[in-house]
Amino acid sequence: MTWELGEITAVILAGGLGTRLRPVITNCPKCLAEVNGKPFLTFLLNQIAFTGIKHVVLCIGHLGEQVKSTFGTNYRNLSLEYSQETELLGTGGALRLALPLLKSRTVLVLNGDSYCDLNLEDFWHWHNQQHTPVSLALAMVENVSRYGQVRTNEDGRVTEFVEKGQAQGAGWINAGIYLLDYSMITFIPDGQVISLEKDIFPNWIQKGLSGYRSPGRLLDIGTPESYAQAELFFAEEIA
Repeated sequence: MTWELGEITAVILAGGLGTRLRPVITNCPKCLAEVNGKPFLTFLLNQIAFTGIKHVVLCIGHLGEQVKSTFGTNYRNLSLEYSQETELLGTGGALRLALPLLKSRTVLVLNGDSYCDLNLEDFWHWHNQQHTPVSLALAMVENVSRYGQVRTNEDGRVTEFVEKGQAQGAGWINAGIYLLDYSMITFIPDGQVISLEKDIFPNWIQKGLSGYRSPGRLLDIGTPESYAQAELFFAEEIA
């Protein structure tokens, strides 16, 4: 069976505590931080809706009821379902918890606190040409020290993850958008606190990871400094 992009399930990982943002955002989850008068999550949902995808699972945790009350079960052409953590599980654990709600052979996963203006349809077609079970979208930044670096070979295969502070200068980093085979998610340990970025992906290099070099800009609202850039980022996106 060949899946079209519009038929797959998208997952947004929106369960983080947002500890670093508390000086500027209080009493709401990070994904609801206001940007240009809208919750940040709106921009991710719009990006997904533009592709024709119809089914989105929101992995929520801390203050997650606020996300439910804000967006409900429908947004534009999207049907929204929720996977609620009762304790912090990390990005990998949260994705594994949502497994019963995933309805497609390939799953699109987005971090709920970052936005990359890549073309998701281009990413989808590229992934299907790679014949690997997992593809990561990558973004170019001027200094990889804050983020950690993702290195690939000439064929687009991921060869190494370099930890934060271990490399300097311009390079490709994890943009927080992934395409994964459903079967790979079943390998994530159930009910454990585990990180996709730190624990899962480095151990999957031998299974086959591809890195899609996106030309798009990346915004991460994880710190007050980067959150302060969000309004201008999306103003430029619209212009």
